[in-house]
This record gives sequence, C-alpha cells and structure tokens, in this order.
Amino acid sequence: MAATLEEEVAYLRGKVEEHSKAWSDLKDMMINHDAKMIAFEQRIDRRFEAIDRRFEAIDKRFEAIDRRFEAVDRRFEAIDRRFEALDQKFSRYFLWIIGIQVSVLLAVIASMLRH
Repeated sequence: MAATLEEEVAYLRGKVEEHSKAWSDLKDMMINHDAKMIAFEQRIDRRFEAIDRRFEAIDKRFEAIDRRFEAVDRRFEAIDRRFEALDQKFSRYFLWIIGIQVSVLLAVIASMLRH
C-alpha cells in the first residue's frame, strides 16, 4: 500500500505537531522547573539568613560573657593588689615584732647580767 503524497504530508504534519507539542510541554516543564529552583534558592537563602542571625545573636551573647569575665578579672586583680598590700603590711609588722622581741630579750639579758 503505497501512501499518497497527501497522506505522507498529513502524516508528517501530525508528527511535526506532536514534536511541537512535546517541545512546548518540555519548555513549560523547564519554566516550571526554573520557578521551583528559584523558590528553592529563596527558601535556602532565607534559612541561611536565619542561621546568620542566630550566629550573630550567639556572638553577641559570647561578647557579653567575655565582658563579664573581663569584669571578674578586674575584680580579681583588685583583690590581688589588696592581698599584696596586706602581705607587705604583715611583713613590716613581723619585722617590728621581731625587733621588739630582740630588744626585750636584750633588756632581759642585760638585767640578768646586772644582778
């Protein structure tokens, strides 16, 4: 059965229409896919922005904690200076006490030697 030229042309037109429809569907699918990818990228960007905000909040908390530790360090430094001053004061008092004891001892020895 040989097909006539008109039948062949009609067949080819049908095939071309099918291919055109398939390309159109493929184009629509690609556009839809692009829209989905853009939406996905936007969601990911929003999540990363939220994560960045959380990290910034955590950084601020750590900075506050660092400031507190610095304040505690300053307090300990002040206490250390006080202890050093007390240590020096006690050392001076100790020397005075030793000096007084030696003086009393010498006075006792001198009074014993006189009698």
